[in-house]
Amino acid sequence: MSRQAPPHFAAARTALEIELGEELTVDGLSGEWFIFQRARGHRHSIDDVLTAHYALSVASRAATHLDLGAGIGTVGLLVLWGLGSGAHLTAVEAQTVSHRLLLANVAENGLTERVRALLLDLRELALPESFALITGSPPYFPISSGIVPQDSQKAHARFELRGDVSDYALAAARHLAPGGWFVFCFPTPQKQRAVAAVAAAGLGIVRMRDVIPREGLPPLFSLFACQHPLVAKPTVLDAPLVVRTLEGTLSQSMHDVRRSFGFAV
Repeated sequence: MSRQAPPHFAAARTALEIELGEELTVDGLSGEWFIFQRARGHRHSIDDVLTAHYALSVASRAATHLDLGAGIGTVGLLVLWGLGSGAHLTAVEAQTVSHRLLLANVAENGLTERVRALLLDLRELALPESFALITGSPPYFPISSGIVPQDSQKAHARFELRGDVSDYALAAARHLAPGGWFVFCFPTPQKQRAVAAVAAAGLGIVRMRDVIPREGLPPLFSLFACQHPLVAKPTVLDAPLVVRTLEGTLSQSMHDVRRSFGFAV
């Protein structure tokens, strides 16, 4: 994470900070790619990294990828990096600041020819094509469950202001190619909401994996890999992924994830 971004990122950051009127950071994303993030806004997290990693574990050869609620592009760009130079990404994001940073992240990484970034509510999405891989990181909380932040980017990233996990599943089902995969994350304590949303959209959960933040603690969120079911099959439960050991250091599994995205361990 300590690698230096190419010089053109510094110039772009200065221009973006003037445009947005706030401080931005430039952070390593994967391999040689970097991303702009708001210093005091919503920032990418382990949820994004592990969603992308799980998606690549089931659809490593997908040529077309749709990322729902793409935010600043973390999941979509991580997956695109893992899929290689022949893959293309369609990223859908409705929150204006996040979409502006998404555009900048695509441009400064030289990905304009491989990424289509749409400013659009995913509930209204009706594209004429289907995709071999669809990903999403739905907001975790109903509006009634807490205090919605005044900051628009934080609010939309955390609370269900533009749809919930059911809307993500329905949008995925409309755009999923035969044999394609829909991969998303959702809080483990709310797992039944995710299961019900997938079923209501006509999809089936093929694989599922819980993520444990630290050894000895309960799972924090779960990863779901779904398809249009040809026949009903039991869901394969992958071994839980532990992020940190009892001592607080990154687990070997997380070192492997970092390595898979081009970071030295």
